[in-house]
Amino acid sequence: MIESLDLIAGWLQENLLLPLLYSAGLMVWEELSFGWALFAVYGAVQVALTFAVCVPLERWLPVERWADNKAVWVDVLYTVISRVGVLPLITFVLFWQAQTALNGFLTDHGWVPPTLERIFPSLLGQQILTFILYAIILDAVEYWRHWLSHRYRWWWALHALHHAQRQMTFWSDDRNHLLDDIIAFFWFGVVALLIGVPPMQFPLLVLVLRFLESLSHANTRLSFGTIGERVLISPRFHRRHHGLRAAGRYSCNYGAVLPWWDMIFHTADFSPRYLPTGDPSGDEKLANGGYWQQQRAGLRRLWTALMPRARGV
Repeated sequence: MIESLDLIAGWLQENLLLPLLYSAGLMVWEELSFGWALFAVYGAVQVALTFAVCVPLERWLPVERWADNKAVWVDVLYTVISRVGVLPLITFVLFWQAQTALNGFLTDHGWVPPTLERIFPSLLGQQILTFILYAIILDAVEYWRHWLSHRYRWWWALHALHHAQRQMTFWSDDRNHLLDDIIAFFWFGVVALLIGVPPMQFPLLVLVLRFLESLSHANTRLSFGTIGERVLISPRFHRRHHGLRAAGRYSCNYGAVLPWWDMIFHTADFSPRYLPTGDPSGDEKLANGGYWQQQRAGLRRLWTALMPRARGV
C-alpha cells in the first residue's frame, strides 16, 4: 500500500506540482514537492478511512436525522480543503522549513536542538513510545488552546463558526475559520518545534489525531463505556461540548482526543444525554451560509468583539 501511495504522489508531483511551481517561478520548492504530494495523498486516504468508519456509525445509530443536508456539504468542502489541500502544505513544507531554520540557528550558537530522546535517553530507539508521548503532549497543548478560544471574546468570535453547526457530523471537525486555523497551527507547531517532533512524524501525528477528532464529532449514539470514555474521547463525550447550552465562555469537555485534561482540570461532563448542537448567539450565516459567507460572518463577529463602538459599548 505504501508503494502505491508513493506512486500516486510521484504522479501528482510530476504532472501537477512541478508544472505549477515552474510556471510560478517557485522551483526552489522542487525538493519538497514530493513530500507535499505524499502527505496530500495520505490526507486523502485519511478522509476515505474516516468516511468508511464514520458513515456506517452515523447511519446505524444516528443522534439526529435531517431532511436537508445542505449545511453538511459545506463541512465536506472544509474537510477537503484542510486534509488534502492546505494541511499537507502547512504540516510538511512549512514545519520542515521552520525546524530546519531553528535547528540551524541553535547549532550555529552551540546549542543542541531539543528532542524528547535527548531529555530522556531511555527513549532512544523507542520510536512507537516516543510517537505516543509526542501525541499526549500535543493533545494537552490542544486542550489549553481550545479552552482559551472559549474564554476570550475575540477568539470565540472566530471559534464560534465551529460551534454554529446544528447538523454536526464527522465532517464538522474541519469547520473552522481560516484565522482560527492559522492560530491553531502556530500554537501546535511552536510546541512541536520546542519538543523536537521530527519533520516526518509531525504530519503523521496530525493525521492520527485529526482522525480521532473527526470520530468524536460523528452524529452517532456511541460511547466507549464508563472506563473507555476516561481513556479516549467518544462522540457522546464531545457532543456535550457542542451542546446549545455549552456554547460560549463557559463550556465543558474541551479535550481533543484524551479526556484526561478535562478530568484533571474539572471541566469534564460524562452525563449520558445527547444534546442538540449549535450556537444560538451567532449570525445565521455561520450555521447555514456557504463557505465564504461563513468566513465573512466570522470576520464581522471578530470586528464586533474587538471594537467597542461596533458592539454598542
